[in-house]
Amino acid sequence: MKSNMIFIAFLVASMLTFGQELTNEQRSQLDKIVTQDVPKDAPGAAVGIVKNGKIIYTKYAGYANLEDSLKIDKNSRFNIASNGKQFTAFAILTLAEKGKLSLEDDIRKYFPNLYKNIQQPIKIKHLLNHSSGIREVYRLWSLQGFTWWKQQFSNADAMKLLQKQEDLNFTPGSKHLYSNSNYILLAEIVEKVAGISFVTYTNQMFQKLGMPNTSFVDDYTNIKGQIAKPYFNFETWSTYDWTCNIHGDGNLFTTLEDQLQWEKTIQTLESNHFSKEILAKSQQLIPNTNIDSYGYGLEFDEYKNEKYRYHAGATGAWKAITARFDDENFSVVTMINTGKIVPMMQAMQLADVLLGKKEEKADFPIVPASVGAKVSTRDILGLYRTDGGYTMEFEERNGKLYMIRSGRNDIELLREADNIFHQWNDKAFKQEFTKNSDGVMQITAYYPTVPPFTLTRIESDLSQFDVTSLNGSFQNSETDTSLTIKHEEDNTYKITIGKRQMEGLLIYENELLANNYNLSFEKDEEGNINEILVSADRIKNVRYKRK
Repeated sequence: MKSNMIFIAFLVASMLTFGQELTNEQRSQLDKIVTQDVPKDAPGAAVGIVKNGKIIYTKYAGYANLEDSLKIDKNSRFNIASNGKQFTAFAILTLAEKGKLSLEDDIRKYFPNLYKNIQQPIKIKHLLNHSSGIREVYRLWSLQGFTWWKQQFSNADAMKLLQKQEDLNFTPGSKHLYSNSNYILLAEIVEKVAGISFVTYTNQMFQKLGMPNTSFVDDYTNIKGQIAKPYFNFETWSTYDWTCNIHGDGNLFTTLEDQLQWEKTIQTLESNHFSKEILAKSQQLIPNTNIDSYGYGLEFDEYKNEKYRYHAGATGAWKAITARFDDENFSVVTMINTGKIVPMMQAMQLADVLLGKKEEKADFPIVPASVGAKVSTRDILGLYRTDGGYTMEFEERNGKLYMIRSGRNDIELLREADNIFHQWNDKAFKQEFTKNSDGVMQITAYYPTVPPFTLTRIESDLSQFDVTSLNGSFQNSETDTSLTIKHEEDNTYKITIGKRQMEGLLIYENELLANNYNLSFEKDEEGNINEILVSADRIKNVRYKRK
């Protein structure tokens, strides 16, 4: 009898200990955060939290399929996009542990037709932490005029494009620049080394990890299971067909249950098929590199003085994030199928509950310190740029001031003080206009979630520049595209890159801006411009030579 009482007491204590992982108040807070952006009869999210190797919270909200009124549940499969990179990296690690490859291998060992002109080694480890300098295929396709997700591109298409590249963004290993091409190449390396398809190899890996409903997609017609369809809302909910076959960099379909199983595995370092060493290594930075912000498909950062590892993924309305907090040993997993939720913000709010962090005031100014000298609308018109190349343009239309940013809708600004404006539909986004020490107009932008940043108006004397010297056609053999420049008036040009037409603005005697592209050039000794270097965020100095 006594032994039975001891057993019962032990069982009750165990149940209480597990139950106390979350208080009722915490659970209520978490539920509120998950559902706050999920309206009635709308798509939503699947969210889970694992702590010390145990699932302590799951929540499903919204619909997986509005047409069939199918709600999101444990069977719903989401495309977690770039969150899949950690599993591509893990596949590489499994082959390295077996001695079938080395992270120090030059990728030309596997692809001898790549980058024949590049003398420096391009190593597997450079692919893993995005320090290879390899240009991103999606941006290169954009140069060609393709909207990649509307095509049925495959890894073979990506490899064909990469084989035509002669230059890199930078010297391998010298810096970090995110490029999905790296992980497409890693998938191809797995396939070559393993002797079977990447999808077959990783499916076997997922089975061993206890993740039977997780798989990369190399043929969109074979996607199986209950898919949480992606939905945007432009006055009404709308979905679209997914036809992409590129994989390794993303295109991973999975369930919340499977992702939480992975979190349990890496928290406990316990697996029947994989060593503690390889599981631990997958969560670390890559040795013998200079990159301290990215590892094996994971980013490393700090949030409110808490170190954490994470990765976010986005493909259209599908978005996902996994955030792992080291000191408290818990993970937050969020997967959504709606354009209305910002997963990073949601994940951090959820983490705040577990960390016991109250919503803190930003440790940076979110409004201007004071009102400055009055500026007229005419005073502030023009193009502004940060040191990093981000631009904003201010234009007057029918007596109203508009802010123009590449890739976003033009937004009307309203004056709230002599030199302070705000976005008409977001009063928290403020713009302060002042002059710098050189007397040049600048704008400082304020918002509660990001530190203030300053852009300076571009003012240069182009009176001596021959504006017609840029006219002509240029060709790039790496993308088989042409670039045509035609002067229109003043410092503006009509630019055609591949199939895309856009307006260009000459800002300096060696630089022209066109949408999100930067075009740089130099005159030779005879004053001729014989080539244009085209750059965007993940492609640098794509060389166009005059025809």
